[in-house]
Parts: sequence; C-alpha cells; structure tokens
Amino acid sequence: MVSPVTVVKSEGPKLVPFFKATCVYFVLWLPTSSPSWFSALIKCLPIFCLWVFLLAHGFSFLGAHSSARKILAGLIFSALGDAFLIWQEQGYFVHGLLMFAITHILYSSAFGMKPLNGRAGLVITAVSSLSYMLLYPYLSGPFTYLVAVYIALIGFMGWRAIAGLQLTNDLWTWTKLSACLGAVLFMVSDLTIAVNKFCFPVPHSRAIIMATYYAAQMLIALSAVECQDVEVARKRT
Repeated sequence: MVSPVTVVKSEGPKLVPFFKATCVYFVLWLPTSSPSWFSALIKCLPIFCLWVFLLAHGFSFLGAHSSARKILAGLIFSALGDAFLIWQEQGYFVHGLLMFAITHILYSSAFGMKPLNGRAGLVITAVSSLSYMLLYPYLSGPFTYLVAVYIALIGFMGWRAIAGLQLTNDLWTWTKLSACLGAVLFMVSDLTIAVNKFCFPVPHSRAIIMATYYAAQMLIALSAVECQDVEVARKRT
C-alpha cells in the first residue's frame, strides 16, 4: 500500500491549482441572485482544475485505466451540471439534475461491482429511503419521481464507493478510502441542496453545499490514480 506521505509528495503539487481555484470561489463569493457566465466560470473552475489534475497523469495512464477515464468524464458532466445550476431559478435545475445523474452513473461504473458488500448496500438503502421520506411531503409534480431516481443513483454510487473499503483486512488502500469519503460528502452536499430547495432554508447552506461538494470531487478524482501509485510503489520495491 502506498503511504500517505508518498501520496502527498506525488499528488499534492498537482492539486495546487484546484485549491487556489476553490479559494477564489469562496473569496469572491459571487451572489447567486445575479447569475452570469463569469459566476459560472468561477464556480466551475475548481472542477476544471481536477480535469487538469487527471490529465497531468498522462494520456497513456488514462488510456490504460477505464476507471480514470470514467471519473474524468464524470467531472466533465459535473461542470455542465454546475453551469446549469447557476441558472436554476431560470428553469435549468432539472438540466443540472440530469448532468449530475450521469456523473453518478459514471462514478458507479468506475468504482465497479466488486466486492459486492451487501451490508453497505443495506445501510445506504436505508439512508436513501429515509432521505426520500423526509423530502417526499415537500415534492410535487415531476420532482416526485425525479428526486427518487436521483437519490437512487447517488445512493448506488455511494454504495459502490463504500463497498470497496475493507478496513478489516489488508485490501484497503488510501484511494479506496478517498473514494468512500468523497461519495459520502457528495451525498451530504446533495441532501443539503434538496432540503434547502424543497423543505426549508438551511443556515449557511451555500457554504456547506460547496465545501462538501468540492472536497467530494477532489477525493473522487484522487481515487482515480490508485493504479499508477501502486505501480510506482512496486517498482521502488
């Protein structure tokens, strides 16, 4: 297993643009009441930096590992979703929902179906069901089923990420832990969006949503580089 120190040394410099772009977003804190292409750019910039982070590992790496390609594709659809949500009050919320639904499908495929981990699946099913039960009384029209489908998709993605983390033996790696934490933070971010939009105002909702969202995307992007780091470690030994 690659040590955390090795990870920080090898991957940290590639993530510097992401951290800078995230700081720019929180420093500027552009008002959501006046959406513009500039605000969309600032919001999407950290995700663009994660594209660059994955591309920095080389096209040969992306070509050899389908999971990395799927996560890169997921980040592309995430940026589209972010852009649509800038104009959600103008009727583009469903478009953003669709983009992120595709993102979760891609991430689920990247994480794979092995190991199955039925216990994790049952826990996520329970959490997803409770979340929908909380939202259901506030939903109407198409959102009644659109939100249900979305919760099922992000729940499935969370299950596949959590299923790969096996702490009881030596099969876990830092990237599997990264995928697990990223998926959980993504679920927290999206649940906060849903509660704030459909149920009641959540204090400091935007800060909670964006902080957990950017952290989630960074951790999921990090999970894509496992194969390369394992290969490097093997060569060194």
